[in-house]
Amino acid sequence: MKFSCTQENLHQGLSVVSHIANKNINLPVLGNVLIKSDDKMLRFMTTNLEIAVSCTVRGKMEESGEFTVPSKLFSDYISLLPKERVDVEQVDDTIVVSCGTYQTRLNGISSSEFPLIPSIERNRKFSVRVSDLRRSIGQVLFAVAPNESRPEISGVLFRFVPREDGMELVLAATDSYRLAEKMVPVHREGSTDIDEPVSVIVPSRTVAELTRILSIFKDAIGDAEYLEIFIADNQVLFAYGSVEIVSRTIEGKYPDYRQLVPDRFETEVSVPKGDMIRAVKTTSLFTKSGLNDVHLNFNPETPIRISATNSQTGEHNAEIDGSVQGRENDITVNYRYLLDGMNNIESDRVDVQLIDGTSPCLLRPSGEGPKDYLYIVMPIRQ
Repeated sequence: MKFSCTQENLHQGLSVVSHIANKNINLPVLGNVLIKSDDKMLRFMTTNLEIAVSCTVRGKMEESGEFTVPSKLFSDYISLLPKERVDVEQVDDTIVVSCGTYQTRLNGISSSEFPLIPSIERNRKFSVRVSDLRRSIGQVLFAVAPNESRPEISGVLFRFVPREDGMELVLAATDSYRLAEKMVPVHREGSTDIDEPVSVIVPSRTVAELTRILSIFKDAIGDAEYLEIFIADNQVLFAYGSVEIVSRTIEGKYPDYRQLVPDRFETEVSVPKGDMIRAVKTTSLFTKSGLNDVHLNFNPETPIRISATNSQTGEHNAEIDGSVQGRENDITVNYRYLLDGMNNIESDRVDVQLIDGTSPCLLRPSGEGPKDYLYIVMPIRQ
């Protein structure tokens, strides 16, 4: 194996793939990046046996071959080289890297020990605008359950739904205390037609890795506008330009969270988002440790009241103006969960809807903009 490449291209390719490679005592090759060189292209690949990431890089190929070297070490070294041409050549069980006055030799492991990455059928394809998906993932990923005690909610639900005027992707995440849902338009021309919804649960680490990789290309010129998503049995593939991410999916049925969304509400509130966030933050200083409880009072005749009491530090009351329709209502919620939802709503005002203090509290964007985001917070029962 022998090839030449610019330092910038090598650095970007390794930045894409090197993040998931980790040291593994039982299988040391999992800490390595597989380098494959042939007549047409140079490809890097890493895997942790649940996720595999590959990236093709432009370069001049002189001799075909494949070999693995420590991923982090190779990536860190390339990032520190001057922005000049880098020459790489395999010599026995090492690769020699030369760039200007710099030269190093890295020990590696034969590519025959690298795990086989399964190929995935590309029959069901869905195309989504990258800018839409990147922003939307950030609005739901934080709500994923932090552990796998309930595997079905330890990932993000990707649900492709046919509509009369096209198709949309519904992203949902929950930890059973709060839930975030975001609708994303699907590019109909670049997608497979479906008559029934298609759902898959993608592990949160895969979704986080996808977001990280997309951010690498955020300001690059000439990148593809759309990301392609292929769904197969127990696997999902994300393809973006020269990058591919293959991941296992989570088996099981995602909770039917839509049954939590009532058809009608007893109280509907419209409140300035900035004022609400500030009031909740100041009140949070007086919440009970570990409970994080803030009490919200909505009364059509008085300002909105946000309060908290702590026997050790004291109490705090804040009042803000807003529009309250319906009957007077109270609810106590975890202020951290409430702020997470408020911060991810993009409108200047937020609609708060509830039935009573024992039912879920719903937050949506207010105004005439798209109603494509829904956030649910479960109450703290007193």
